[in-house]
Formats: sequence, C-alpha cells, structure tokens
Amino acid sequence: MIRRVVLVLIVALAATASRAQDPAHFLAGSLTISDPWSRATPGGATIGAGYLVVENHGTEPDRLLRAGSELFAAGELHETSIHAGVARMRPTGSLGIAPNGRLELKPGGYHLMLTGLKRPLREGERFTATLVFEKAGPVPVTFVVRSMGANADQHDHH
Repeated sequence: MIRRVVLVLIVALAATASRAQDPAHFLAGSLTISDPWSRATPGGATIGAGYLVVENHGTEPDRLLRAGSELFAAGELHETSIHAGVARMRPTGSLGIAPNGRLELKPGGYHLMLTGLKRPLREGERFTATLVFEKAGPVPVTFVVRSMGANADQHDHH
C-alpha cells in the first residue's frame, strides 16, 4: 500500500515537473500562459501579432498590460472588430483576467500588436518576449512562429 502511494506521488510530481518545463506552458503565480505563437511576416514588415491564452487559477484578478522584447519596439494589446464588413484594429489598453477566468488572444479578436519589428518573423523560429502583468509582474515566454496563414486552432507539436 505504501509503495503504491509513493509511486502515485512520484508519477504526479513527474507530471507536474514536465508541465512546468513544457515550452508551450508558462507559470507565473496563479497564472498559466499557454501556446504563445505568432504568424510569420513578409520581408520588410515592421508589424506582427502575438497570440496566447492566459488562465487565472487564483482568487484575485490580474491584468495583462503589455509585452516587450529585443525583437520589437512595443507589444500593445489590440482588438480586431468588423464594422460594415471592414476589419478594424484598435488599442485596448490592459486586459483583465478574472479569478478562475481565461483571456484568449487570437486572430480576429484580442491580440498583441508587435510594432517596430527589427526583422521579419520566420516560420519555425522561436523568440522570447516578456509579458507584463499588473500583479504577476514580468513573465518571459517563448513564442513559436507559425505560417503566415496560421489560425488559432493550429498547434505546434515540435
């Protein structure tokens, strides 16, 4: 019986450790950031976009304020909306994540607008950016660059 309990604990700890090291999941206090990705950009482009999911497993709200990286000048939160058949983007300022809530940044909705790209984003590469939260503070995450036509439901399994 004791061996079985010990074995269950070892398996549970191993699963937790592997999730914490999973490059598609990042932990910051009560927040879990998953699947950060970006689309490839054409040569000469100075603007890109970043997408991800933030889940708040805590009892207090938090806010995503911005992102920063050596690769771009600014990472601002924007929202895409469609009015009379025309897509428009507007800055939103910070975005809240309620207790036990979820914030999804995806094409056609909320996203990080990466302005002042220092070079194009190439499919298959990875880059680090720091997300800045009101309470959790700065959190470095690794973004995977997908194809120019990638959608939110396509995942990197490398």
